Amino acid sequence: MKKSQRLRWQAAAIMTAAALGVAACSSSSSSSSSPSSGSSSSAALTASAPGVTATTITIGSHQPLTGPVAPGYSEIAPASNAYFAYVNAHGGVYGRKIVYKYLDDAYNPTTTASVVRELVLQDSVYAVFNGLGTPTHLAAISFLNAQKVPDVFVASGCACWNQPTTYPDTFGYQLDYVREGKILGQYVAQHFKGKKVAYFYQNDDFGQDGVKGLNYEIPASMVVGKQSYVPTNVNIGPQVGLKLGYSPTLVVSGVNSDVYTLDGLLETYAKASGATVNGSQLTNGIITDSYLPTQAQTSNSWTMLFKMIHDQYDAKEPWDGNAVYGEAVGYAFVEAMFKAGRNPTRADLVSAINGGLPQGPVVAPFAYSSSNHAGTTGAFMAVMGNGALTEQGPVLITDTSATGAITTYTGTEQQAPASGIPSASS
Repeated sequence: MKKSQRLRWQAAAIMTAAALGVAACSSSSSSSSSPSSGSSSSAALTASAPGVTATTITIGSHQPLTGPVAPGYSEIAPASNAYFAYVNAHGGVYGRKIVYKYLDDAYNPTTTASVVRELVLQDSVYAVFNGLGTPTHLAAISFLNAQKVPDVFVASGCACWNQPTTYPDTFGYQLDYVREGKILGQYVAQHFKGKKVAYFYQNDDFGQDGVKGLNYEIPASMVVGKQSYVPTNVNIGPQVGLKLGYSPTLVVSGVNSDVYTLDGLLETYAKASGATVNGSQLTNGIITDSYLPTQAQTSNSWTMLFKMIHDQYDAKEPWDGNAVYGEAVGYAFVEAMFKAGRNPTRADLVSAINGGLPQGPVVAPFAYSSSNHAGTTGAFMAVMGNGALTEQGPVLITDTSATGAITTYTGTEQQAPASGIPSASS
């Protein structure tokens, strides 16, 4: 295989790792909660729950620090920890410092089940925070709910986290894949009318939810093929079957398609093949979405806050979309903890989120209520270009139903607090 063809294969392997994708080509080619205990502003700090002492709140997580999805994703937990370090240095949560213990599961569900049991049964964590991955977290969700451990802000957009009757202690955070699929699908249907569309998706709840959303919006007559892959198989050649001269427009999920990470990985893989490429030249024009502000939005108050914290507490890691995500979800956890009260039980944290959270850095409202444990409800379309992600159009919001409209969000996005830390009354 010629070097140019090999690089094209490697580029495809990285870009399709986002799992939910469509390739279009021409025919020729909120409110605050009411904590039930320990919420008095003058209450003495006590050991109110497992993992909560008078001075600390210990939480845990499973993260892919090694393994197939470690590139990029291994940055998320350190970014969250950086935000917690910032909070700890500025008074903590009612004076308590957050201790964040995240263990490597290498994106292996069997390992996930083991490390989560260790965190709960041996380390007595107060909550499991931002456990990453759909197939991995599914291996732990039943155990966490049986133990009544708050399972907050799962790092996956699977609609399966939104089952408050079955999993009352589990909450999503990011835009779920059905909503995302609808938003991407509407874009494809509107901007690529008359073109041929092919799907390439991860063959689990992650990819299947996305395909469901796409199918809600893209006419079946436009779809000429659907191929799936499993994340443990890095050879996607048989599924993609690229031919010489095939140059599709890529429309991909925001998951694992951070342009800053992709550009670096493509350059690294090219170098390993004995070639030198500019990563941004390979990602230019890729269409995606985002539910968080991007680094290109340099005047955004959240971008400025998170960049400041990154540079002070997480400078050894890249400043990219994974860093923004890690700090943003850390902010949501701190906000929920303030709402849970001065001496919170585990049930108080669940109650706090059920009562609703302000959207903070995300660009659309959360869906949180006692009957809905989905996270953010919308995103904006964006395009990769010259190593950056640029917003295209307004924030769009929708639901997970086949008939639910996709509408422009007309609310006001929040500004970062001057202190960088949510208040108990926010």
